[in-house]
Formats: sequence, structure tokens, C-alpha cells
Amino acid sequence: MLVMDLNCPIVDEDNKCGRKKLILDYFISNIKNHNFYAFRFFFCEVLNFINCVGQIFFMDMFLGYEFTTYGSQVLAFTEKDPLQREDPMAKVFPKVTKCTFNKYGPGGNIIPYDGLCVLPLNIVNEKIYVFLWFWFIIVAVISGVALIYRVLTIFGPQVRMYLLRAKSRLSDPRQIDTIAQKCQIGDWFVLYQLGKNMDPLIYRELIHDLARRLEGRDTV
Repeated sequence: MLVMDLNCPIVDEDNKCGRKKLILDYFISNIKNHNFYAFRFFFCEVLNFINCVGQIFFMDMFLGYEFTTYGSQVLAFTEKDPLQREDPMAKVFPKVTKCTFNKYGPGGNIIPYDGLCVLPLNIVNEKIYVFLWFWFIIVAVISGVALIYRVLTIFGPQVRMYLLRAKSRLSDPRQIDTIAQKCQIGDWFVLYQLGKNMDPLIYRELIHDLARRLEGRDTV
């Protein structure tokens, strides 16, 4: 992929025109060849969602299938009567537990002794996993919404056109329509990413010149 920095605060006119022409020449010569790049990016978004959901279920298995409801139980626990509530954090991360010690008796045989062991590290662990529960849920929701957005952009040409119009608000809508009709989803994706990293005025000129190129009216 061609990477250009067109957001420089001080760019002389000749230099700006040269960079813009370079991008236009690249885009025109590679039009309809960006789908593979775009779908690789989309596949990474799917992997991001799968990784997040997978982390939740692996963590659930690690904690004895208590993690998926851990955060919600902690929230419900704080609203119950203090005299009747059961701490879910103490259930998953007990702070006091029974321990068995084996010692040698006077005759050399092993004698087991039962006692109580304090696990102070679980005081920290229970707070860490509450944070992780909320973090995973938030990331999973955001990733899921991003996937829904991506599906809409893949199967909705009108959605892509409206998004491109929103990104290039200074451009003529008719030019956006021309570009949307001529370009495939990979081309749209590259243009949309360019709009995020370019000055709006330069991006307007790029859209204008690209529309003229696609209409057959070449510009230098």
C-alpha cells in the first residue's frame, strides 16, 4: 500500500500537486484490486472478536465456570441486605480455607493435622478479576458492534456511499456518487482510510480529481 503524509502544515503547491497526482495515479492503476487488502483487514476484525469471546470462555473454564456471571453477581451482591447476602468473590477466591499438614509422629509415622490457612493474595485476585470481567464485556460489545457495522458496509453499497459522503463533507455529493458507482468495496475502504489521515481541503481536491478521472475527464 502507498502511504503518503498529506497532513503536513506547510506544503508548497507544487509538492502538494505532485503527491496528490501520485496517489491518483496509484489509485486509478490499482482500482478494483484492493479487495484482498480490505478483506484481510476485515478478517482481523473478526479474529479480534473471536479472541475476546474466547478469552471469556477460557477464563470461565479456569475459574470453574464461575467467570461468565462473576461481575453480575458482584453487582447484585452490593445491593443485597448485608445480613443475608453471600459474597460471590469469596466463593471464587476464598480467603480462608482448610489445610492439611503431615508431620512425623514420635514413632516415625505420618500424622495429618487439620488447620485454617489464610490466603491474602486472593484479596487482590478477586478485585483483578472483577476488573477483567467488565473489561472483557466492554471489549466484546464494542467488537460485536464493529462487526455489525462491518457487515453493513460489506453488504450495503448505500451505507458505503453515505459514509464516504460523511468523510468528505466538503465534496460535491455527485462526485461521491460517481466514485461509489465505479469503485468496489476495497477501493472504498482505501479512500475512507485516506480521508481519516488527510487534510479535509486536500481530500476534497483528491475526490474532485478522482471523480473526473473516473468520468474520463483526465486532470493533471
